[in-house]
Amino acid sequence: MANDDDWLAERFEERRTHLRAVAYRMLGSVPEADDAVRQTWLRLDRAAVDGVQNLTGWMTAAVARVCLGLLRTRIVRGEDPLAVHLPEPTDGHAEDSEQQALLAEAVGLGLLVVLESLTPAERTAFVLHDLFGLPFDEIAATIDRSPAVARQLASRARRCVRSGASVPDPDRHRQREIVDAFFAAARAGDLDALVAVLDRDVVLRSDTGTARARRTVAVHGPEPVAAQVVMVTRLVPFARPALVDGAGGVVVAATPGRALPVLGFTVARGKIFAIDVLGDPQRVEEPSVATAE
Repeated sequence: MANDDDWLAERFEERRTHLRAVAYRMLGSVPEADDAVRQTWLRLDRAAVDGVQNLTGWMTAAVARVCLGLLRTRIVRGEDPLAVHLPEPTDGHAEDSEQQALLAEAVGLGLLVVLESLTPAERTAFVLHDLFGLPFDEIAATIDRSPAVARQLASRARRCVRSGASVPDPDRHRQREIVDAFFAAARAGDLDALVAVLDRDVVLRSDTGTARARRTVAVHGPEPVAAQVVMVTRLVPFARPALVDGAGGVVVAATPGRALPVLGFTVARGKIFAIDVLGDPQRVEEPSVATAE
């Protein structure tokens, strides 16, 4: 039995990076993702493996069930499942192999923010099928729905994602050029130049809440967003380039060594499509954002 336990533990460790990526996509939080993976192992450690032909799929479904429970718990705690909460940023320069794999499939904060607007079942169906390729019969068992309903949920989520998120430019150098142009215009107080680098559907989302009560204030449109940015140009001299969830971003520090807001940029089609401002001190102070040289 001990050998069987060791064998399962080894197989789980081989898939930990994958499971962590699944949990992060579902929860939008690195600490919660890590906790979900730990909870999953505690459950699988007591489960029978006989008859399991696809260990990766079995473990993926298991971590998804844990994450689904956590998403539903957010609702029980009184958090609005349709409210937009900014996910936590992840480190773009991490040398840890698990963190690098976590970012390998990252598409920026834009997608994660849209995922936050889905219901738990929609988010589970979309993440498992569209991002990780699980078949709908396995997803159906995970969310306690029929395969047809699981397919419908994923389709509905896909429409929301397509309407609410743009595909970021894959070239990080190009992302950085656009973000640098944005801050050059902000420093100069040049409203026209700011508007020029913003997409016509740009949205600025500012999360100034706490971990217990996170809410996002959104500003839409290039002119309102540019005006909002000009109002806070006093912070621009303290901005340092950073990678936020693998994409171009900025950390703002008021004093040496003290990080305040983190700004994540979604750059698409050569324009800034979204700016996500993360301001909760408890979340920003975690060593999860890497400054870029």
